[in-house]
Amino acid sequence: MAVRRVVPNLFVANPVETRDFYVDVFDFDVAMDLGWIVTLASPQNHGAQLSVFEPDAERGRDPFVSIEVDDVDAVHARAVDRGQEIVYELRDEPWGVRRFMLRDPSGRVVNVLTHP
Repeated sequence: MAVRRVVPNLFVANPVETRDFYVDVFDFDVAMDLGWIVTLASPQNHGAQLSVFEPDAERGRDPFVSIEVDDVDAVHARAVDRGQEIVYELRDEPWGVRRFMLRDPSGRVVNVLTHP
């Protein structure tokens, strides 16, 4: 299993203003816009990203960070084997990712995903 990227997730009251701030000040490109989430990427380094969410877009889970891996099924199996708390079961999402969420020891939710 390899980690491909780690993306901080910002849940904000003003997602449009926040998106515009990062686009205007840092020249981020809008890599994905689903309305409730916008992922911004540096045009020079597509691994440098952050995601801006509407408040409570993940229905109370609100992941602190997203970690893209090359084999989400293997990470899910490892987490289950180790007794980690899964807060969102492994599934294929309509926007093209396979993901699950778990809680880390500090109580933060981690979104683990892959692009199949």
